[in-house]
Amino acid sequence: MAKLSKNKKLALEKLEEGKQYSLKEASSLVKEITFAKFDASVDINVRLGVDPRKANQMVRGVVSLPHGTGKDIKVLVLCTPDKEEEAKAAGADHVGLDDYVQKIKGGWTDIDVVITMPSVMAKVGQLGRVLGPRGLMPNPKSGTVTMDIGNAVKEVKQGKIDFKVDKYGIVQTSIGKVSFTADKIQDNAREFLNMINKLKPNSAKGTYMRSIYLSSTMSPGIQIDVKSFQE
Repeated sequence: MAKLSKNKKLALEKLEEGKQYSLKEASSLVKEITFAKFDASVDINVRLGVDPRKANQMVRGVVSLPHGTGKDIKVLVLCTPDKEEEAKAAGADHVGLDDYVQKIKGGWTDIDVVITMPSVMAKVGQLGRVLGPRGLMPNPKSGTVTMDIGNAVKEVKQGKIDFKVDKYGIVQTSIGKVSFTADKIQDNAREFLNMINKLKPNSAKGTYMRSIYLSSTMSPGIQIDVKSFQE
């Protein structure tokens, strides 16, 4: 058995075995059990009672976190020349088309989000093999294929995230940083969970939200009472 580090022991001592915490309690506790020397991300993990193999039980959506993610999101906009100034004014980090298409084909993916427009999707579609596995492929459902380039860039920069249930029925994402106040962590978590709840497929049977865990980078997971986020 691997030896527990001093910080891991301290973190586990603060957790009551088998207890399910309220969202408010967990939002404070995640700060107390984090001993990383950097500003760790706060992650949320939700196990759903769905079968993602069935198209009518796929859970995918977008949500704008009220306090942002705390991350500096690097945005690439692939667009026609007439949209370049709009993208730059909105805060896009990289703007262009053909040069970036070739760059990505060569393996460059030093970006967090790719936004594009319908008229250039034929070119962007060629990048599926590179962008797809990294979760970077633009999609109309996530608002990253749009004519409103400026607004799309601003929303992403301000904390809009997209999420998708994986093949195990789990949705996981980062909702902030440990440097956030407990109230901000709670607000972001509640916004995310409320969106998950709204997206419940009509075909899903039985318990929808089976478990919720909150953690930070390198910290133990804190189990949340599923009912508590509705408090």
